[in-house]
Amino acid sequence: MPRVTIKEIARRAGVSKGAVSYALNNQPGVSAATRARVLRVAEELEWVPNRAARQLSAARSETFGLVLARTAQTLTEEPFYLGFVGGVESVLADRSYALALQVVSSLDEELATYRKWAAERRVDGVIVVDLRMADPRIALLRKLGLPAVLVGDPQLADGLPCVWTDAAAAMNAALGHVAALGHRRVARVAGPPEYGDVWIRDRAFFNAGRSLGLDLTLVHTDYSADQGAAATRDLLAADPRPTAVIYDNDLMAVAGLSVAQGLGAVVPDDLTLVAWDDSTLCRITHPRLTAMSHNIIGYGAEVTHRLLSLLDGAPPESHLYSTRLLVVRESSGPPAVRPTRCDRPPRYAPRPHHTP
Repeated sequence: MPRVTIKEIARRAGVSKGAVSYALNNQPGVSAATRARVLRVAEELEWVPNRAARQLSAARSETFGLVLARTAQTLTEEPFYLGFVGGVESVLADRSYALALQVVSSLDEELATYRKWAAERRVDGVIVVDLRMADPRIALLRKLGLPAVLVGDPQLADGLPCVWTDAAAAMNAALGHVAALGHRRVARVAGPPEYGDVWIRDRAFFNAGRSLGLDLTLVHTDYSADQGAAATRDLLAADPRPTAVIYDNDLMAVAGLSVAQGLGAVVPDDLTLVAWDDSTLCRITHPRLTAMSHNIIGYGAEVTHRLLSLLDGAPPESHLYSTRLLVVRESSGPPAVRPTRCDRPPRYAPRPHHTP
């Protein structure tokens, strides 16, 4: 496929090549309306800057990009990204780099952001999170020639450099923990099924659960406190209900604890709860939450170091940052001999569950 040129963009936009150059390089000399028209045409034609010419004509922007396709509410509540971004910033500050953080509502908007950043030379590289199966961002980043480090398992990264934690091993440890306590009916409140990391945990959950002879229930959510709470209500309304619940993030685990206590269940006498990232939230609840712990701030810092090294000429590679470690706290206990029912019925009707 022939490369789209500035001349073609100028013809389609009805402006001079000089005006296109000003607009694409974010330089003064054209009106806002002309700039918008040129950028729109460039996006429609899927224009990609000539990387060799770019390296000759421009210095680094000293900015990294991070796009989060999540709701603003979830991001303000979710402790993982607060810690992860803090780790990124701790490294960038030492190098006098900036972070361009963009919150969008969809994957399509995220793709559009990468195109815009590449066209405007806004960032030197990007950190990519929430990997999907057959992720369309990977092909686009290759086409744009935009350096990237992916946060996720190598089997999701399609050969691009990535930094990951062993989600399958962590899930095996979480299930092994509740099984060793004597639990046989175990539920998991998971994230969105389209996320690759959730898919990896799903497989590990069912594989390990079956090998342990457990009765499993899986509920997918959007990672929010509201859906974590709703899923917990539904699980506690089931007959028989689970005696242990594993959550895919701390926010949902804390919401689940609140729901269980509000319905009269005693944790851990009636219900064992396990959280995932071991943020501060897990240590300020009563009882404190058992969690699969890892250093979130260090994770963000490591990803950033890898992206800086990539720009400095290091070969692209995958890097296992850590495997989460089980931290047992007061929310863990053996199941009651005769599980008690909640004193009050749930306020919401149960939703359908995924079963193995």
